[in-house]
Amino acid sequence: MVVNNPQIFMEAQSLLQQLYGEGSSFRDGQYEAIESTLVKHRSLVVQRTGWGKSLVYFICTHMLRQQNRGMTLVVSPLLALMHNQKEAAERLGLTCALLNHQTKEQRPEILRAMTSGTLDLVFVTPETMFQEDVQEILKSGSVAIGLFVIDEAHCISDWGHDFRLDYCKLKEIIKALPANVPVLATTATANERVINDLVEQMGEDVVISRGPLSRDSLHLQVLNLESRAERYAWILENLKRLKGSGIIYCLTQRDCNELADYLKAKGIEAAAYHAGIRDEAELQGIEERFRQNELKVLVATIKLGMGYDKGDIAFVIHYQMTSDIVSYYQQIGRAGRNIPDAYVFLMTGTEDETIIDFFIRTAFPKQKEMEDILEFLKEHEDVTLPMLEVGVNMRRQRIEKALAFLENEYAIYSEKVKISKTRDTTYYRVSTNPFVYRGEHYRKIEQIRRQELEQMKGLAHTKQCLSRYITEFLDDPEPHDCGHCVNCTGKLILPAKPEPETVQDAKDYFSEQSQVIVPNLRWPMRIVEMEKLPYKNKQSLPYRNQEGLYLCRYNDPGLGHMVKQGKYTDKRFSDELVEESAKRLADFVKKHEIGHITFVPSLRSNLVEDFARRLAGKLGLPFVTLLSKTSTPQQKEMENSAHQCRNALKSFSLLEGVDIPEKVLLVDDMVDSNWTMTICGLRLMEKGCKEVYPFALASTSTRN
Repeated sequence: MVVNNPQIFMEAQSLLQQLYGEGSSFRDGQYEAIESTLVKHRSLVVQRTGWGKSLVYFICTHMLRQQNRGMTLVVSPLLALMHNQKEAAERLGLTCALLNHQTKEQRPEILRAMTSGTLDLVFVTPETMFQEDVQEILKSGSVAIGLFVIDEAHCISDWGHDFRLDYCKLKEIIKALPANVPVLATTATANERVINDLVEQMGEDVVISRGPLSRDSLHLQVLNLESRAERYAWILENLKRLKGSGIIYCLTQRDCNELADYLKAKGIEAAAYHAGIRDEAELQGIEERFRQNELKVLVATIKLGMGYDKGDIAFVIHYQMTSDIVSYYQQIGRAGRNIPDAYVFLMTGTEDETIIDFFIRTAFPKQKEMEDILEFLKEHEDVTLPMLEVGVNMRRQRIEKALAFLENEYAIYSEKVKISKTRDTTYYRVSTNPFVYRGEHYRKIEQIRRQELEQMKGLAHTKQCLSRYITEFLDDPEPHDCGHCVNCTGKLILPAKPEPETVQDAKDYFSEQSQVIVPNLRWPMRIVEMEKLPYKNKQSLPYRNQEGLYLCRYNDPGLGHMVKQGKYTDKRFSDELVEESAKRLADFVKKHEIGHITFVPSLRSNLVEDFARRLAGKLGLPFVTLLSKTSTPQQKEMENSAHQCRNALKSFSLLEGVDIPEKVLLVDDMVDSNWTMTICGLRLMEKGCKEVYPFALASTSTRN
């Protein structure tokens, strides 16, 4: 330990022992980071998870407040992390508050406390940081800031693995701070490229605290398992062998939900955790159950990737490969923080690359997307997000992403307006600033991410120590062999393959699952008004389909592959698909007393008609042709709900002179947004059909 200022060391050591007891001592680099922050004013701490980065700014805050300096403002990305940190800071006697969307009602009171100087430390999410009321008091100079902290600082770098636009604006705040206000940036995951970028953004004379990244408590193994059934089976078999509780990471929300449901069905205490769960109370309840070890496993997306503080996580399993080494290291760092041994398993296969490639390709808005939105904003006043969905053929998420980038580039600005006591809306308008698409910059980042994907793929095949392979790519100053991964020992930690009977059981489970087509109940916002549709109710559909079924997920092993082969190779769906569909539908048809089968027509082939006719024969139901199709763009070219609905309205009509049955099974090959089935059902019910039940061979939905 290097002590340049004995007075600072004595005070810091006293606070450490106050928190952890007599005899406590700083870890390598902790005190140096405290001193450099207080004396040099610009510090970057790059240390492995569990090292104690938050302790650095807790002690700095305490010492600055004793000198009557201003409060500490900590920008932190995750709500779970903020709650953990607040509890730890309060144990040191600091008065803290949280600024995020959960504390919106308390925000005026917190902002008043910030201006009055009664708070020692405030944790704020980057999204809340740049909201109007928070920015107003910060820019007014009424808040005395004694220390500015950026946690998970890799997010402010374009080259960081978890690039977030709101984080990128923080460089402006750093520049605006007086030179005597210390700035501390902390992260566990930054290679040389990210570190250089962070140093450039933080200003001159940045002191870097950097330690070894290897986590000696982690035992690593890679599993090459291609099929979904194999992965489910391996997890089920080996969760029973693993002691304690742990995390399974998935790339998509859908995978989280389905894997968690499977494990619960097999008697495992499991829960899904992802951004699609909107109820914050539910998320907090899941976190608490996991913290108390009431859950064996949390099946999570990267929403749980950074900063979650549970010291006894005994294992981490990646259901799919991550996109890069940096984020993989971040996630496995959740395990083994306060226990001597934890186990890490990485599953790999070709499907993973497809998903990751999608994420890389869609990371940034396309130039045309941004230009189309700008053009629409120029032509219309007080534009809202629903108006953009109707006016621009883009998925809602793509519109939201393009708006965020345009606003970040100051090409547009937004204004939130209260339209009632309980509702407000956001209007988007074009600014006077010129728009320049930074395509070359985005291409460079995409190129780097593809290189990082190749590095990650290399982890699945390397004969080198797995831990060393990871930390060398992170530019670890002290890389070394761990001595206990499967490559170091030459022995498997757990079996590489599941038992065939468990795999078959997983396949049986998939085939038995009720794959429900949930009916659309409401029109896309503004579609009735903007398309001048002849319906009085502008929100609810006048006629709605009943709940339907689909046979499988498109391109899944087994039936999903058979659907793909039938559609594109054989040009005819197999008799086996007819058999499986009839088996799935037999009780369904009987229960609902469905009397006829019809189909969604196509101008390109009779594939669906042929399948529906054979299915009707198998079920012993009359087959009828009721609908016609006009020449319109393919439905799969429509990117959002408004355009899908509009295109379907133009595409389908009822044949003249047909007798309309009371109850009908409506058959199609694929279902995604469900607007084709919805509009076909609407046409049938407008002419007297009482109940329409959709059935599709496969779901192609990628919403999650």
